[in-house]
Amino acid sequence: MNPSVMDYQALKNLVKRGESSSLEFKLKTNHPEKIIRGVVAFANTNGGIMLIGVGDDKKIVGLKYADEDEYLLVRAINKYCFPRISYTIERVQLYDEREVLVVRVPRSPTRPHYILTDPAEPESKKVYVRVADKSVQASREVREILKGEQAERDIRFSYGEKEHKLMKHLDEHNSITVDLFASIAGISRRIASRTLVLLVLANVLEIHPSDVVDHYTTRQLQ
Repeated sequence: MNPSVMDYQALKNLVKRGESSSLEFKLKTNHPEKIIRGVVAFANTNGGIMLIGVGDDKKIVGLKYADEDEYLLVRAINKYCFPRISYTIERVQLYDEREVLVVRVPRSPTRPHYILTDPAEPESKKVYVRVADKSVQASREVREILKGEQAERDIRFSYGEKEHKLMKHLDEHNSITVDLFASIAGISRRIASRTLVLLVLANVLEIHPSDVVDHYTTRQLQ
């Protein structure tokens, strides 16, 4: 545990903002497997803070036995999250001797991180990313993009008929999915998936992950 660098007033100000892509509330650590989804999602996206001892209704309840909660959390992160995730834990003392755990997770340079609860079943590993105020399971395309972002190499692609059909559709309809692209271009889903991943890595397209289906749009110039 790190010494607290957040006081009660700063905690209240943070809670007032509500849950977001970089802030999540958990009342307790009864289900550490749910908490580590958020930790992994923060590491795989843009980092974030998890407050344990705060309800979804923004009520700051605190933890009566913070030592036990921190132990369960640290054990779950170290046991089930791979590669190892960098994080810090602080505590904010409340007036009734309860405490809130402040878990800070930076954006990771070694993503994608995943959760593996059963080493005997490596195929059961799950990757999560942060979308708005939720941690959603990443699609195969999102996982490939996370891996590709870590590879320091130029992304090259050829602009052929399928890319022409893709950009024409995006000009007319703003967004597209892997299955829709495969359909309108008359190609396999595998080729459609690989093409969209390459175009995201080349900064031509942008992916919008979802727990239902990912959408792709033309990347807006900054």
